[in-house]
Amino acid sequence: MSSHLPQPVRSDARDNRARILDAARAVFGEEGLSAPMREVARHAGVGPATLYRHFPTKQALIAETFAEQRRACHAAVRDALADPDPWHGFRTLIERICELHAHSRGFADAFMTAFPEAMDFAADRERTVHAVGELARRAQETGRLRPGFVVDDLVLMLMAHRGLQDTPPAARITASRRFAAYVIEAFSAAPQTAAPTPLPPAPRLGAG
Repeated sequence: MSSHLPQPVRSDARDNRARILDAARAVFGEEGLSAPMREVARHAGVGPATLYRHFPTKQALIAETFAEQRRACHAAVRDALADPDPWHGFRTLIERICELHAHSRGFADAFMTAFPEAMDFAADRERTVHAVGELARRAQETGRLRPGFVVDDLVLMLMAHRGLQDTPPAARITASRRFAAYVIEAFSAAPQTAAPTPLPPAPRLGAG
């Protein structure tokens, strides 16, 4: 009889952990990493002691909260480097990074600022920057990427992209995709701009 008693405790612990992570994704996703731990606990419906029992530090909670986004980032880098078309790989990587950042303010903050002592996020950023540098070199060799592009341009682009976090969530993804398209167009060696609409001929002076 007593051998079955621990199971409900373990089940409750799993449920609490899942609720905490769901709450952290929602709270950090909308408010960023500055949101306090007590807000996550309140949103999850658990006490602070329960939260800290599962995640002793904010760093540990953030690392687990964004584990899925980090895996998606790794996959985006891997797929881009494996793309036989360097320019396509370069464009796709920018699009996927922008989308990941648009979905969560917290992940964008952790990725860009390397939340104090969050070495995993710093490594993610370094891996992405290295991949962009390699893709840029290959794409420039094909003539598709403008010769003056440097990796710092991507960093500036992502810093500007963070400004979209202030837009309503419903519009943020659409705005992010438009932003990425404009950036890719700017990086292209031959921008595909639409031809200007011809003006009507000017009337001749004295006509009429």
